[in-house]
Amino acid sequence: MMRSVDHTRRIVIVVGLLLTSLSAVGRSQQSSAADEATEVPATGSITGRVLNENGQPLPNASVSIRAYGSAASGRSTTTDRNGTFQASGLERLAYLISASAPAYTPQPRDLDSTQATYFRVGDTVTLVLFKGGVITGSVTTSGDEPVVGVRVRAQLIRDGSGQAPRYGATFRESATDDRGVYRIYGLATGTYLVMTGNEGNAYDTDTPTYSPSSTRDTAAEINVRVGEETANVHIRYRGEPGYIVSGRASGLEPPVEPKGFYLTLTSTLDQWNSSAYQFSGQGFFFSGIADGDYYLTARSNFPNGESMLSEPKEVRVRGADVTGIEVITKPLGAVSGSVVLENSKAAECKGKRRPLFSETLVSAWHNEKNKAKDQPQFIWSLGTPSSPDKQGNISLRNLWPGQYHFIPRFSAKYWYLDSISLQSSVAPGPKSTPTDRDVDAARHWTTLKTGERLSRLVIKLSEGAASLQGKISLLEGEKTPARLYVYLLPAEREKIADVLRFYAAPVLADGKIRLSNLAPGRYLILAQPALDGATSSLTKLRLPDETETREKLRRDAEAAKTEIEFKPCQNVTDYQLTLKSPLTEAPKKIN
Repeated sequence: MMRSVDHTRRIVIVVGLLLTSLSAVGRSQQSSAADEATEVPATGSITGRVLNENGQPLPNASVSIRAYGSAASGRSTTTDRNGTFQASGLERLAYLISASAPAYTPQPRDLDSTQATYFRVGDTVTLVLFKGGVITGSVTTSGDEPVVGVRVRAQLIRDGSGQAPRYGATFRESATDDRGVYRIYGLATGTYLVMTGNEGNAYDTDTPTYSPSSTRDTAAEINVRVGEETANVHIRYRGEPGYIVSGRASGLEPPVEPKGFYLTLTSTLDQWNSSAYQFSGQGFFFSGIADGDYYLTARSNFPNGESMLSEPKEVRVRGADVTGIEVITKPLGAVSGSVVLENSKAAECKGKRRPLFSETLVSAWHNEKNKAKDQPQFIWSLGTPSSPDKQGNISLRNLWPGQYHFIPRFSAKYWYLDSISLQSSVAPGPKSTPTDRDVDAARHWTTLKTGERLSRLVIKLSEGAASLQGKISLLEGEKTPARLYVYLLPAEREKIADVLRFYAAPVLADGKIRLSNLAPGRYLILAQPALDGATSSLTKLRLPDETETREKLRRDAEAAKTEIEFKPCQNVTDYQLTLKSPLTEAPKKIN
């Protein structure tokens, strides 16, 4: 017998952990007193406000507070009339905080923002929600009769920056009323497809009908802006029966056998997906599938948090059912190791707050340039960030085969990211080969094969970090250019190959600059536009294959000839950086 759980619904894969920046630079320190203290209470509070796009408080907004990497439901609260909230009695962990309100959407992602992507006890958080856009219209039959009670879905295919969703399809939906009229609100800026059918009840076996009365390849693309309404997006329902895709999923048998398998059928065109569940020993099926090309994947989950995933199987539907498909789940990869802390001997660093392992996060980011195009994108969301245990041991699990680099994020003003390495199991000696040596995992991609488990990842955080605050100097009447960044590049020749000695932070609208968690040493400093790309300038600057980007910035900085030096645990304030073209003048040095 073939079954699908809740087959009247189509399940959308949602990704909640989008990590856009390194906290080693740019994270706002909420309390300098907390960073100077060596002893901190075991629990505390996180407070904050929820505002709209005009800076006005949003009362009765829902706020969710959840520890990163935790399967627990977390904690929720509601803002008061002033838009404020407080959560007390929180353990010292890394928290993901989000807000929601009817008809509102989260603030659009800003690569240049220094707003933290995770929070700790003692932080004060500001969350901004925008009044979402609206798509409205009607669904009628070929005879102009209203189609009542059918669900209409708006699928985002490109965001406001023209980028496709990174981790699969995202939807919002609404049912038609007795007039066949629907209204979908709370939409982010972007380009959407609007569809109905293939979603349960009498319409479960029909293929989706796209606005205006189309299949996917001729569907209208609807542009939406936050706060604006797009009307008359009508759908004349085609009511065309679809096809069945069915088969059986199986997998290697680990110590604990899975209770079943999650099946996902993903369109190759736009990541539209439909999901089903197969109980152990049975089979799966999808109905109402239109002609087209799809990826089919099966996933099994286990109580220890690990998952197995099948290779994406190509499925071509061409005017007939596709049956008898076999998919086999296989183990995903993992990387384990430790986070180590190295104290400074400098007198200026005595008595400073140490990083807490429980507030530290480590993420494995895949190489987006080399990821295969013949795969559903949600597979890259399976490996979530992880925190070290009390001894500093870290484990990153459920990683799809590919190239990865590692991003540690921590909260401690006087500490910096020193190194990331994959240590060899062979002791160094005169007969050591290149494969026996430690690998700089910050400078080089780490390649992970199917089911491979790498160990000996060592992330070293060192005490002695400096910070820089100041302002860009402009001529009278000049304004700070949009998307201007400040870059720090190592002046010491022996540090040029160390990607972790490259720093970047956006210049704020008022011309102020703030960089923290800086390794002591000499740097060239430069103000230039943000780096192009879909990642933040700091992330791109440190990618292993961005050697040319770093070299170009260094040449520009050497021509500008402005140098700064940081001593251990030094806080440089009131620094003035002149915005200018590279000049051939004597270096300026600040100690």
